Amino acid sequence: MREIVLDTETTGLDPLRGDRLVEVGCVEIFNRMPTGQTFHRYINPERDMPQEAFAVHGLSSEFLANKPLFMHIVDEFLEFIGDAPLVIHNASFDISFINAELDRLKRAAIKRDRLVDTLLLARRKHPGVSNRLDDLCSRYAIDNSRRTKHGALLDAELLAEVYIDLIGARQSQLILAETTSRQAGATLDAPRRQRIAPLMPRVSDADRVAHRDFVATLGEKAIWKEFFGSESQEARAAD
Repeated sequence: MREIVLDTETTGLDPLRGDRLVEVGCVEIFNRMPTGQTFHRYINPERDMPQEAFAVHGLSSEFLANKPLFMHIVDEFLEFIGDAPLVIHNASFDISFINAELDRLKRAAIKRDRLVDTLLLARRKHPGVSNRLDDLCSRYAIDNSRRTKHGALLDAELLAEVYIDLIGARQSQLILAETTSRQAGATLDAPRRQRIAPLMPRVSDADRVAHRDFVATLGEKAIWKEFFGSESQEARAAD
């Protein structure tokens, strides 16, 4: 099953008050494993960057000034996510910004029944504790040392790892791998079946005589003479 892990950065907290999307990052996973396929774009919000938002993600108005507008990346974005479920941490926040941008362009909104909210999943699995992305990375021993500031693609990559642990998919994969390994080991350790009747030898007596005659032409130091010597000793021992 194909799923898309998604994260965004914005100019603020409320798209209804003029806050805009400034970054979107997506990571594709298939059968609960990252495929390496990603989508990442910075977006010109066509407005100033409040200091509070800049402190979170470090994206300045100057940096975003020459980036494409959402209208210029929307088709590529929608093509990448397709009709796959969208895995998002605190999904109502991110999808409200994406749908606000889509609405400005008179495009259809993304339906909420496609959303998998990892914040809700984490609250059910770990009630009564903080379930921010950093907390979940620490809980599942996922290295988030690169996350000095928020970034849509990096956060989507970390969330993909968290999601796999959160739903127990990594443990299932380990159990499957261990079972497969055991089965392979059992196959290797199993005793080999013996033939009821041995196969006929492929080398005839005439072949052996012809080979000895050939070795005789190689001189006294031919290595095959040592082999014939040991062969004769084994034959005498057998007698």
